[in-house]
Amino acid sequence: MFNKLREKLKGWVQKVSEESKEEKPKKEKDSKKKEQKKEKNPKKEEEKVEEEKTKEEPKKGKNKKSIFNKLTSNKRLIAEKDFEKYSEDLEMLFLENNVALEVVDKIIENLRKKIVDKEVNKKEIENEIKNSLKEIIESVLLPPINIVERINQKEEKPFVMLFCGINGAGKTTTIAKIANLLKKEGISSIIAAGDTFRAASIEQLKKHSEKLNLKLIAHEYGSDPASVGFDAIKYAKKNKIDTVLIDTAGRMHTEKNLLKEMEKIKRVCNPDLTIFVGESITGNDSTEQIKSFDESIGIDSIILSKADIDEKGGTALSVGYTTKKPILFLGKGQNYEDLEPFDKKKFIEELGL
Repeated sequence: MFNKLREKLKGWVQKVSEESKEEKPKKEKDSKKKEQKKEKNPKKEEEKVEEEKTKEEPKKGKNKKSIFNKLTSNKRLIAEKDFEKYSEDLEMLFLENNVALEVVDKIIENLRKKIVDKEVNKKEIENEIKNSLKEIIESVLLPPINIVERINQKEEKPFVMLFCGINGAGKTTTIAKIANLLKKEGISSIIAAGDTFRAASIEQLKKHSEKLNLKLIAHEYGSDPASVGFDAIKYAKKNKIDTVLIDTAGRMHTEKNLLKEMEKIKRVCNPDLTIFVGESITGNDSTEQIKSFDESIGIDSIILSKADIDEKGGTALSVGYTTKKPILFLGKGQNYEDLEPFDKKKFIEELGL
C-alpha cells in the first residue's frame, strides 16, 4: 500500500531539501571575479591591505560577531517564491495519488505557514519538511472508533451495526471479518442477511456464518430487508447475543429510490453504528459515495476494503477529512484475519514520514 505516493513524496522532499541548500550561482561568480582581480593586481591589493590595517581599530565584541557569522552561514530560508514553485509539484503529486483537492489545499497552506521564511540549518532542511508534513497529515486524519469498547460500554444489548455501500465493495466479506474479530474478543454476534436483492448474497453469508459458527437470520429474496434486521435484533435480545451485524444490498450513491429504502432500514433497526464500506482503490469516488450516503441516512464511520492492492493510498488520506468520519479498519485480503485497525501513526510511517 502507498508505494507510489510514498516514493513520490520522498522524491519531492529530497528535491526541495537539496535545492534549498544550494547557494545562488551569482555569489560564486562574484567571488571568482574578485579572486581574478587579486591575481592581476597583487601589489595594489597588498598596499590596500596595509592601508586598511593602519586605519583599523580594535572593536569590542568583534570575536562574538565572527562566531555568529559562522553559525548563521549554515542556515537557510525557504522563500515564498521558492515555495510556490515546490508547492505546484506537491499539489500534482497528491492529486495524482487520489488525494482530494480540499485536503491538498489544506496540507499545502499549513506547510507554507510552517516552513516559509523559517531559518533552518542546511543539514536539517529535509527533516524539517518531513516533520512538518507529518504533523499536518496527522492533524488531517481523525482518530478511529474502538468498536469493542463501544460494544462493551452499551448496557442494554444488542449493539446493532448497519453496513452499507455500493455493489462489489466487499460488505459481505467485511461483515464476516468483523464477526470473527468480535468472536476473538469474546463478543457474541448474529448476522442479518438484509441484502434480499442480489442473487446469491444470502448463500454467501450462510457460508461465512457456518464457518464462524454463527446464527444467520434470513428471509426470502425480494422480502423487506428492514424486517430481516428487525427479526435479527428481536432474536438477539431473546437469546442475549451482544451484537447484530446487518448486511444491506449494494446500491449506487446516485440511486435515490434505493437510498430511501436504506432510510427505512435505519429507521426500523435504529443502529448504534452505521458503517460505510468502500474500496480504497476508487479514489475520490469513495469520498462522493460516502457524502451521498451520509446525507441520506447518516454515516458514523468507514471501512476501506482492498487496501492491500492500493498503491496510491490517497483515498484513506481524503475520506476522513472531507467527510469528517473516522476510518475504523483497512481490509487487506480475503481471509478473516485480514482486517487491520486504522492507525494514523502507522499510516504516516508507511508514507515514509
